[in-house]
Amino acid sequence: MSARGCFVTGSDTGAGKTVVGCALVRALRARGIDVGVLKPIETGVDEAGPHDAIALREAAGSVESIGAICPQQFALPAAPTVAAKHEGREVDLGVIDRAFTDCAARHDFVLTEGAGGLLVPAAPGVTMADLAARFELPLVVAARAALGTINHTLLTLEAAAARGLDVIGVVISHVDGALSVADAANLELLRDALGEQLIGEIPPLAPGSDAPADAINVDRVLAGAGRR
Repeated sequence: MSARGCFVTGSDTGAGKTVVGCALVRALRARGIDVGVLKPIETGVDEAGPHDAIALREAAGSVESIGAICPQQFALPAAPTVAAKHEGREVDLGVIDRAFTDCAARHDFVLTEGAGGLLVPAAPGVTMADLAARFELPLVVAARAALGTINHTLLTLEAAAARGLDVIGVVISHVDGALSVADAANLELLRDALGEQLIGEIPPLAPGSDAPADAINVDRVLAGAGRR
């Protein structure tokens, strides 16, 4: 399986994957690119539905069913294998494969968002890194702009390299709001360490507002995106 697109992963849980994914989808659509979105697995799903998948669908202006976008949904806010086991179920990779293939057939670009970080178990013996490799998609890493981000981000890049995964770049996301003086100084060190691998930064956003149109370097994403 392969498509032109990218796999959005996080430096850790809550690092801003959906914020980054939605910003990238809107920026690509502004270029006139037909973008399909996929959230293969979402946990912590309540009566309102899978929040991340719904946000991606809205960003894409999609009319596809939420089940097509997010084929595996679980209530427990835990790693997918844990959440599935809690319900006496297993993550169905066949269903995920079909959802990806269908999305790739309908759209010119497929943005897929993982759950948590690269080494989170997607299914027994299968990590999110394996899922990205399964789809042959390069990574966009969402990095939290807070204490610990240097270690988390660089470990994510190291894990990707060890698994032979292509990385388009890193987008820093200020999901936790304004930074302290110490955290801001810490983040400056990460920016320097990343160099050209840093392809965007999303500032703190007011509730309900979208990221600035130029927050992510779309040219870099398109240049690094996988192709059929």
